Amino acid sequence: MSLIDLLASSPAFFVGTCLVFGLLIGSFLNVVIYRVPVMLERQWREQCQEIAATDAASATPMTSASPPATQASKGSEPFNLVVPRSACPSCKAPITALQNIPVLSYLFLRGRCANCGTRISARYPAIEALTGILSAAVAWKFGFGWPTLAALLLTWFLVALTFIDVDHQLLPDNLTLPLLWIGLLLSLWGPQGGGAPIPVDMRSSLVGAIAGYLSLWSVYHLFRLLTGKEGMGYGDFKLFAALGAWLGWKMLLPIILIAAAVGAVVGIAMLAMRGQNRSTPIAFGPFLAAAGWLMMMFGQELVTGYLGLFAPRP
Repeated sequence: MSLIDLLASSPAFFVGTCLVFGLLIGSFLNVVIYRVPVMLERQWREQCQEIAATDAASATPMTSASPPATQASKGSEPFNLVVPRSACPSCKAPITALQNIPVLSYLFLRGRCANCGTRISARYPAIEALTGILSAAVAWKFGFGWPTLAALLLTWFLVALTFIDVDHQLLPDNLTLPLLWIGLLLSLWGPQGGGAPIPVDMRSSLVGAIAGYLSLWSVYHLFRLLTGKEGMGYGDFKLFAALGAWLGWKMLLPIILIAAAVGAVVGIAMLAMRGQNRSTPIAFGPFLAAAGWLMMMFGQELVTGYLGLFAPRP
C-alpha cells in the first residue's frame, strides 16, 4: 500500500500527518512573521534613499569630478526568507536543526538559547502548535482530498497575516494579493462537491472578491468623510477581498458581522485593561482572519441553517 493510499484510507493517519506537517509549517511561519515586515522596511528605506539621491543629483550640476550615485542596497547583506540562517537574537549563535524541531526543541531547551541561555519567547512554539492544531482540524473536517490542501493553504496564510498585523498593524501586499489571486484561480476548478467549502464557483469567487474590497473601501471613505480619520487600512480591504475570492460572496456578511462583533468586544476589553482611549488603533485583520477561518470550517452549515428558517413549510 502506497503512502497516498494509506492517507486516503485512514482518517486518523491523515489527521496525524497534517498535524505534524502543520507543526513544521508553523516553524516556517515564524520566519515569515518576523522577516516579511523587516524585508518591507528595508525595501522602503532603500527606495527613500534612492529617491533622495536622485533629487540631490538633479539639484546639483554634474561635473567630471562628481562621484556616481550608488544604491543604498549595494554591499548590504541579503535578507529574505531563506538567508541569513536563523540565529539567537542575543548571541547570534546559529540555530541547529536539532534545536529547531517544532515545540519539542523549545521544551527540551526549557525555553532558553542552548548557547547563551537567553530566554526564548513562548510565542514561537505557540504559533507552531496553533498551526498544527488548525491543520489537523481542517484535515478532520474535510477529509482526504485536494480541497483540503486548499483549505490548509488558506489557513497558513491567515495565521501569518494575523500575527504580522498584531505586531505591526500591517497586512503586506506580498501576502494578501497572492492569497486573492490563488482564490480566484482555484475557482476555475470549483465547486468539487463532497461538502468542502472551497473552491467555490468562479462567479461566486469573482463577485466575492469585488464585493469584499468595495464594501470595506466604501466604509473607509465614508468614515473618513464623516470623522476626518482613517478607520482601517487598505490591507483590510485586500484581505476581505481574498476571503471573498476563497469562500464566495455569501460568506462575506457573516464574516464581517463576526469580525466586527468580536473585534468590538475584544477592543473594549483591551482598552479598559490598558487604560487607553478610543483613539488607540487596534488591528482588524486578526478578527477578519479568524472569522474567515470559522466560516470556512462551519459557514456552510450556518448559512444553510439560517436560510432554512425562512424556507416555506409543507
